[in-house]
Amino acid sequence: MKPHGQCLFLVFAFFSVSFLSIVDSDLASDRAALVALRSAVGGRLLLWNLTDSPCKWVGVFCTQDRVTELRLPGMGLSGQVPIAIGNLSQLQTLSLRYNALRGSVPVDIAQLSNLRNLYLQENKFSGEIPEFLFTLQNLIRLNLADNNFTGTISTKFNNLKRLGTLYLENNNLTGFLPELDLPSLQQFNVSNNNLNGPIPKRLAKMDISAFQGNALCGKPLVSCNGTHSGNGLSGGAIAGIVIGSVIGFLIILALLLCLCRIKKSDNKTTSSKDVAPASETVKQNETEIFREKASVSSQNVSTDLSSPVKAEAKSSGDKNLVFFGKGAKVFDLEDLLRASAEVLGKGTFATTYKATLQMGLVVAVKRLKDVTMTEKEFLEKMEVVGAMDHENLVPLRAYYFSRDEKLLAYDYMPMGSLSALLHGSRGGGRIPLNWETRSNIALGAARAISYIHTHGPAISHGNIKSSNILLSKSYEARVSDFGLAHLTSPSSTPNRIDGYRAPEVTDARKVSQKADVYSFGVLLLELLTGKAPTQALLNEEGVDLPRWVQSIVKEEWTSEVFDLELLRYQNVEEDMVQLLQLAINCTVQYPDKRPSMAELTSQIEEICHSSLHPEPDTNHGLIHDLEDRSSQ
Repeated sequence: MKPHGQCLFLVFAFFSVSFLSIVDSDLASDRAALVALRSAVGGRLLLWNLTDSPCKWVGVFCTQDRVTELRLPGMGLSGQVPIAIGNLSQLQTLSLRYNALRGSVPVDIAQLSNLRNLYLQENKFSGEIPEFLFTLQNLIRLNLADNNFTGTISTKFNNLKRLGTLYLENNNLTGFLPELDLPSLQQFNVSNNNLNGPIPKRLAKMDISAFQGNALCGKPLVSCNGTHSGNGLSGGAIAGIVIGSVIGFLIILALLLCLCRIKKSDNKTTSSKDVAPASETVKQNETEIFREKASVSSQNVSTDLSSPVKAEAKSSGDKNLVFFGKGAKVFDLEDLLRASAEVLGKGTFATTYKATLQMGLVVAVKRLKDVTMTEKEFLEKMEVVGAMDHENLVPLRAYYFSRDEKLLAYDYMPMGSLSALLHGSRGGGRIPLNWETRSNIALGAARAISYIHTHGPAISHGNIKSSNILLSKSYEARVSDFGLAHLTSPSSTPNRIDGYRAPEVTDARKVSQKADVYSFGVLLLELLTGKAPTQALLNEEGVDLPRWVQSIVKEEWTSEVFDLELLRYQNVEEDMVQLLQLAINCTVQYPDKRPSMAELTSQIEEICHSSLHPEPDTNHGLIHDLEDRSSQ
């Protein structure tokens, strides 16, 4: 080798060794910071194998051998966060939410100049909101809610020009609410503090729930001038108001006494045998809810329930329950009318009752509303619905049609709906809905909807949502309400609070199969995030799920999107991300770019299969792949 060639080789080798030493040194620094954190607040709760690379530890995410995300939500951490946390110099996301951490926020967080997301909610942090947070110029999301912070809200929040989320609710903050000039701010909440004074104009566009639980005034709350007048009332005016009020009260009292005497006199002339006891009336309303509109009598009810459907469709004469399938017809219309019932829910197209027949049989009965079609048209629709036979569908057992009453009888599902299971009480005693159950529910629902679509290109479900996904005793999905959307009268505008509806749908009766796919995609997002979908403004109950998920993925991928109850399960995050990508594909704006239900069913089957036969951990590579695809 020539002398100059040897020199170049030595220089290259020197810089290569130096670079690798720097990388190892940086990762070693990150490792030391994490070990210090574990010793201070984690103890044995953070089951990290200290012989492995920190990039393989639970909750630790790396990019190019540097720790960029630390996510430890709901890990039972307690104590004070050590100052060493500032040594994670490349950290972009820090999530310590839902723990029992206390004391002040460590000052060396100011060294995390790349930090974009800081989630400290649901802890016991105290003291004033630290000034050093206002030096984090890249901060996009800041959540300090549900802690014990005191002091005022500083105007220095205006230094954080990229801030899009600021949650400070449920603390002990005092003083005035400053004018916040944050052009990217979309999510904001200071409710349940001790703030007072007017709400700044720039914040008046936020929802009313963002300010409740304080002594604030002005839009969107009551006007600050609503209870004050420029000049006080004179003593004579006050006396006149008091005297007038007393006279008015005496006049009203006299009128009430006269009315009572008249009513008492009328009661004496009424025979007691003509008046039913109130308790009996209530009982009748509860146990015979279908009688108030039914245009039938016991004399007109036939017990011959095995006749063909078309033979039952008469323009006049006796009306009967029309049954589907080959099962035994163990009840008739009179049994149904005498059944005791309770309301299970009031939906868009019907009110649903749990009807317990005198023989002990329990059925679910839907009382349809706003049905304007003819009996012939109704019969044709019911023939299509009644012919559906799939293990993941709630079968229609029978229907009844008259001018004033349309009833549908289904099998009763005692486990209720997916909506109730997902969004019911999350307090003590709740059994979390695990990943295996959620993925199987998604698969069962997909199979049912795909089956419906196979009956013709124009046949769709029309109203896919979590309250229409019922559950068997083994938590298997049973899709209900298919075809009901096509029975209603036309609507001039779509329901704006229906977060499942595809953007192209303007008539609830005309929902295409691709619109079904969109609704199913929202349902998948609901399963993954645990959030209830709606088109309402942010900070109200529910979120616009497709838009919310897209905004997070576009800005920067974060596992914060997943339901907290799912984060406790190991080795399933890749499957969760794959299902999330399917949901995003379903909820694209243009219908032609959405997959078919058959394609979705096949893909979900593969995901469920991989959950049962997991591959070795690949350090969440799919997370970053999804981020890359979403940014294109």
